[in-house]
Formats: sequence, C-alpha cells, structure tokens
Amino acid sequence: MDTLSYKTLTPNEQQCNREWVVIDATDQVLGRLCSVVAMILRGKNKPTYSPFVECGDNVIIINADKVRLTGNKWTDREYLRYTGYPGGQRVSTPELLKQKSFNKHIKPGYNPLFIKVVKGMLPKNRLGRQIIENMHVYNGPAHPHEAQNPKVIDINTIK
Repeated sequence: MDTLSYKTLTPNEQQCNREWVVIDATDQVLGRLCSVVAMILRGKNKPTYSPFVECGDNVIIINADKVRLTGNKWTDREYLRYTGYPGGQRVSTPELLKQKSFNKHIKPGYNPLFIKVVKGMLPKNRLGRQIIENMHVYNGPAHPHEAQNPKVIDINTIK
C-alpha cells in the first residue's frame, strides 16, 4: 500500500541539545524572572520540547542579591513548611531566605529563595526534582561555570 505516513516524533534525552545560559537578575522582579527560568529549565522554549523528557537548558543566575519584589512582599509574604512533627510548622519570609543565601555553609550555587520560588513552578514529580538541579544561583556577578561557555540572554526579550 502506497500511502503517506504521518508520525509524531517524540525526542528522547540523547536528541535534546542542552546548553548553558546566563541570566542577570539585576532589578528584575522575582516572580517574573523565575517563571522564565522555569520555562527554560523545562525546555518549553525549544521546538523539541517533550513533557516527559529533561530537555531544558542549564541556567546560571547571577546578581541574585539585586532581585526586586514589589510592594511589601519582602516582609509580608510567608512561605510555610512542615517538619513532620507536631508543632513543626515553620514560617519564613523572602527577606529571611535571602539572608540565608549569604551563609557560607550553604553549597555554592544554592539560593533558598530562588529554589523555593522556581520549585513551585516545576512539576511535582521525579522529573521536577531532576530539573531543579540544573539551576545555579549566585549572589555576585562571578560564577565558576566559565568552562561550559554559557551564552548570556536577556529575559526581557523572551515571551
């Protein structure tokens, strides 16, 4: 039989072209920045996007200490977590999470504020826990990933 065959091609992890991207967070609003970062981490900005494959880019965020929040959200917004024990509900604010990022005992590239915000925008499954490891956040303008030749992008141009 001589007919046309239309097949939907779904990419696998070997076919995905993964890159390294640098984003400058200076004077960016936290939520708007993180929504673009979550989209890049998932790979939704690429034509080879597949919802069940890790095909996003590795994202390096620099100048994370210069990020903005509108209104009084630095002190009024509350993030809740629960330890699992009776009376174990803990409350933290974005201001407190930002201060924790300057702690010298925290692993370099780990920022509790950005992890909390971006993690809420990723899938709540095994894939989401894998994807969040591809985000590296640094408070200053320097980062140790120069060997990967990351390209600098402006998030204001991404829709």
